[in-house]
Amino acid sequence: MVRTAQFLSDNAASVHPAVWDAMRAADEAQPPYDGDALSKELDARFSDLFGREAHALWVASGTAANCLALATMCPPHGGVVCHREAHIEMDEGGAPGFFLHGAKLLLADGEGARLTPDAVRAVVDPIRPDVHWVQPHALSVTQASEYGRAYRPGELAALGELAKARGLGFHVDGARFANAAAFLGCSAAEAAGPCDALSFGFIKNGGMGAEAIVFFDGEAAALARWRRKRAGHLQSKGRYLAAQILAMLDGDLWLANARAANAAAAEIAGACADRLLHPVEANEVFVRVSAAEREALRRQGYAFYDWGSDAARFVAAWNSRAEDASALARAIAAL
Repeated sequence: MVRTAQFLSDNAASVHPAVWDAMRAADEAQPPYDGDALSKELDARFSDLFGREAHALWVASGTAANCLALATMCPPHGGVVCHREAHIEMDEGGAPGFFLHGAKLLLADGEGARLTPDAVRAVVDPIRPDVHWVQPHALSVTQASEYGRAYRPGELAALGELAKARGLGFHVDGARFANAAAFLGCSAAEAAGPCDALSFGFIKNGGMGAEAIVFFDGEAAALARWRRKRAGHLQSKGRYLAAQILAMLDGDLWLANARAANAAAAEIAGACADRLLHPVEANEVFVRVSAAEREALRRQGYAFYDWGSDAARFVAAWNSRAEDASALARAIAAL
């Protein structure tokens, strides 16, 4: 029987042992919801990490993190500027419209699923300040993007400057924030840029079921607490979510895990540089392969997603085995 080598998604990866240990250590009576000591520790830990005052809320999914953050920035009659291939547009099942009570996503273009100030201006400049037009209220970017591309600190700074000048809230979808930060080799603050809120992903990077919404605006964080309860995301035993996040922050485990995933992706990419659809800057590898070649790889035990009719996506995780990445690289090279 051929053993399956899992490159389908980093969501399929196992939970890091340190996270299990932290959850077991939290298994004692504590005040419910977010009144426990672990939940109360989050603000200080994220403030230290980002070097500015931060307010952190745990939630159970990236969808909730993105949508609750944006709901503090955009009213029901407003719009959120994002890339037309952003996760909030392509993969949230309409959740932004649900959480934002009908607010519109205003779609922009950009290479590698990344936005530039010019791309944002192309969307917002034609909008008249007229009651008949949906007005932009927020800007959302993904770090790393849907194609595994990382925004450089200067690029985020330019987008943040534009957002501030136009009165837009600035949100970063960081489902793979750790992978972007590891690739850039910069501080967490530089990798996040001057955003107002960051959806800090942990589930794809070794967590079990906890993400953090990190607000750099106390009033927005206070509003989000009400919205989190109304949305059904104020878990009664929140200490288990806080424990996961703190375990990942301890000793920069979040960065170590991301570096391991990025290294496995780089190993795969090195064998197929002439087939790559996008530069590999995180833990995703998009490769041109025919249907017959994809079938050949699956027969050898590799799990991955088709990407259109002539490509595949391979995603490495924190626990991707080095030998599996090397073997996949050789298998692709031999096609």
